[in-house]
Amino acid sequence: MGGRSRTAGSATPATRALDAEKIPYETLSYTHDHDAPSYGLEAAHKLGLPPECVYKTLMVDLGGRLGVAMVPVAYNLDLKKFAALMGARKATMAHRAEAERRTGYVVGGISPLGQRHPSPAGIDAAAELLDTIYVSGGRRGFQIGLSPFDLIRMTHALTAPISVLKS
Repeated sequence: MGGRSRTAGSATPATRALDAEKIPYETLSYTHDHDAPSYGLEAAHKLGLPPECVYKTLMVDLGGRLGVAMVPVAYNLDLKKFAALMGARKATMAHRAEAERRTGYVVGGISPLGQRHPSPAGIDAAAELLDTIYVSGGRRGFQIGLSPFDLIRMTHALTAPISVLKS
């Protein structure tokens, strides 16, 4: 089932970016189930983390440019609110191939950190209430825990209430 563990020798572009800035973080690994309906909820469950602390990274098309949205795994992104936050007229989810090409990561393992071509970012404001936030470390089954303020600073993210509870 996989649980919490510090993972030695598991450098990814995300961990290298954090190391370069000397930002403290922890890594957690679990065995990813390819049939899991939600990568983020799977991570929270397998690592025994509250879902409100685990954020998914979504790549969003903002009318010809991509943006990074970070929201808790138990929530959906409100595309209208995200578009407004990013100063775009509308927002749609980016195509899988475009997201992977832009970030250098595979869907389900896209980290907001260490992306091949960084994009403007927004994060749900609830992150500021957390002591530790968990995001993908750059591959499926690999999470990074760090201060939400370090994440916001590293990604230059704007904060706003951009998520809605899944129905």
